[in-house]
Amino acid sequence: MHCSYPPSIPRHSSSSLLRTLESLMNVQALLHQHPKSNKGMLSMVDHLKRLCIDNYFQDEIDNIMDSSVDLLHSNDLVDATLSLRLMREVGYYVSADDVLQKFTNDNGDFNLRHSKDLRGLLSLHDMSHLNMGEASLYKAKEFSSKHMKFALKYLEPNLARYVMKSLDHPYHVSLRQYKARHHLSYLQNLPTRHTAIEKLAVAEFQMKKLQHQSEMQEVKRWWVDLGLSQEIPAARDQVLKWYMWSMTILEGFSFSRYRVEATKVISMVYIVDDIFDLVATQEELSRFNEAIKMWDLAAAESLPSYMISCYKALYTITNDIADMVRKEHGLNPINHLKQAWATLFDGFMIEGKWLSTNQVPTSEDYLRNGVITSGAPLLFIHLLFMLGHDLTEDNNDHILRVISCPAKIMRLWDDMGSAKDELQEGLDGSYKDLYQRENPHADAEKHMLDMIAGEWEDLNREYFSQTNSTLPPSFIGASLNFARMVSIMYGYDDEQRLPALEDYTRMLLF
Repeated sequence: MHCSYPPSIPRHSSSSLLRTLESLMNVQALLHQHPKSNKGMLSMVDHLKRLCIDNYFQDEIDNIMDSSVDLLHSNDLVDATLSLRLMREVGYYVSADDVLQKFTNDNGDFNLRHSKDLRGLLSLHDMSHLNMGEASLYKAKEFSSKHMKFALKYLEPNLARYVMKSLDHPYHVSLRQYKARHHLSYLQNLPTRHTAIEKLAVAEFQMKKLQHQSEMQEVKRWWVDLGLSQEIPAARDQVLKWYMWSMTILEGFSFSRYRVEATKVISMVYIVDDIFDLVATQEELSRFNEAIKMWDLAAAESLPSYMISCYKALYTITNDIADMVRKEHGLNPINHLKQAWATLFDGFMIEGKWLSTNQVPTSEDYLRNGVITSGAPLLFIHLLFMLGHDLTEDNNDHILRVISCPAKIMRLWDDMGSAKDELQEGLDGSYKDLYQRENPHADAEKHMLDMIAGEWEDLNREYFSQTNSTLPPSFIGASLNFARMVSIMYGYDDEQRLPALEDYTRMLLF
């Protein structure tokens, strides 16, 4: 059992730490009780994963998975689909088409008798989102969604809420921490309780909340001291929202310092974006861009004062991260980080040129540049080095795929036109408009949703093959978490609010 905590956790959380350690021992004892059916143990593993406490019991979970392979051949829909999902999550390669074949007819459609099996439908629906391009999982998603929606009106309230949450926020493509709180509420309302597991989950939530509150206060102090919100009133001042990205992407107590530093990087991406969109003239932006390429504070002296302040902040943050990486990992990433900023600025310059000259790019050119201006590639280059890995010829293609998938998902969601940021009044292009212009009779939104689904499949391939990867699991996991966060960040309702983000923020920080 692995349960060490770094000194970054606030001291006043010592009582929470004691409760957590006690709960850890109780759950570990539960996992070692014999005899237990493989079916029951798999269900327990599923609860641990859904509550985000599985990391403490990796050895026990590996042993349980090794002894549960036979359940893949079960004629029970729950057993087969749950074991398939868990096996894939821990790194086994198992063909979904082979496992699900017994539940379908000669045409590959699921047998109607499974339409009444609600637990089976829930498990099938969860599994369908781990799709890597498998025909059976497309049909699994369609079949399970249809019959779960039909069943809603016949279910008791607690179960109906659970099913609705599963439809609205499918397990694999949703934020683990967000789903965990809802799963705990569901468990607490069941007639048969999992007391030891529930207590550990509650203790873990409390520990994480204390740590995240401490990190958020540190970020707020840094942002206020920086003073950019006063110098550039037109720019966004959304430090809580920026921290939510970092809090979600990097999970784990040991990554506290990296979450704080990543938030600083994210904040600068937003500020630079606003300077390009809302504040500066084209001539000022051209000089700003040249100064970034020179990477020298003296190069910024001729810029407007607000740009000098932004330049100094960006320069200091980047060099501080490079120094941290050098001390902790023996790497010198500064040239890569400088190049990442230069690439982002070039992307913003291209967008500005399109707008100022009334040039209409192709949807493909726009999306290629939009991936860069999303800021995601720049953030992930910083994260890669913070996590102790270098860019090499051997891993470069792999890294690009891991980065480009969530970046495209973000750009497409943002451009879907479901909402406009109430504080963002600058002019921007839109992939949806450009695609519609090129394909006047097509359904642009359906096309974009299909593209997003395709990016998820590519990301799944990267994530579920990570046992063969030279990249750290934490980096590939950060990419997956970034993609999961996108629908929360851009999931506006009819009133231009972000209800899921508000709920998530309230749960994890307040």
